[in-house]
Amino acid sequence: MKKIGLVGGTGPESTLSYYKKLNEEIDRLTNEKNMPDVAIESVNFRRAWEYVVNGDREALTEYLAEKIRILKAGGAEVISLTAVTMHMVFEELEKRTGVTLVSIPRAVCEEIVKAGIKKVGLLGTMTTMEQDYVKKDLIAAGVEVFVPDEQERALVAKRIYEELEKGIVKESTLQEFQQLIGKMKAEDGIEGVILGCTELPLLLNSGNCPVPCFDSVEIHVRKLEKLVLED
Repeated sequence: MKKIGLVGGTGPESTLSYYKKLNEEIDRLTNEKNMPDVAIESVNFRRAWEYVVNGDREALTEYLAEKIRILKAGGAEVISLTAVTMHMVFEELEKRTGVTLVSIPRAVCEEIVKAGIKKVGLLGTMTTMEQDYVKKDLIAAGVEVFVPDEQERALVAKRIYEELEKGIVKESTLQEFQQLIGKMKAEDGIEGVILGCTELPLLLNSGNCPVPCFDSVEIHVRKLEKLVLED
């Protein structure tokens, strides 16, 4: 079984989810015979987030590349970021490190195409909603991607940064998101929504979302499990 390497800390809550899910699921898939070897190289979230906010792609790339090199040197064979936003420099990271990373956006795109979805909403950080690193594979596959309007995007980003990144889950925030998704369903005709921040599954799930939701953590973990268990 291959060793997993995770670039964690962006943020801590989603990193915990990855670690827990990978151990539980691989244990289940191997009939309680194996749990994975997992190495986590955790970044300083505040430092990484400052690079994102300032648009300093070079500093962000080098900072994350350093973490990937450490994981590779430690024997990790399946390496991944644990945050969608950090995929803004995904291609640069692969070129700089020579490591083939397991992409969250690609894994999510595969699931949406498999489900036959043609119109999908995207929620996440401001960077994720406004840039194209999540959208481009979907658009190439013929899927229309919709994001909230500017004011709504600001609200979503604020709730992620000030609440979910800290593990704070509020009923009032859930209601705001449910109303927003319902509006996108009515006005844009979305058939599903991407939880495009790995903290969003703390708030939304298939039981409380107005449309089918594509949990980026759940989908990504399934992809990682498959690669780890391959001979």
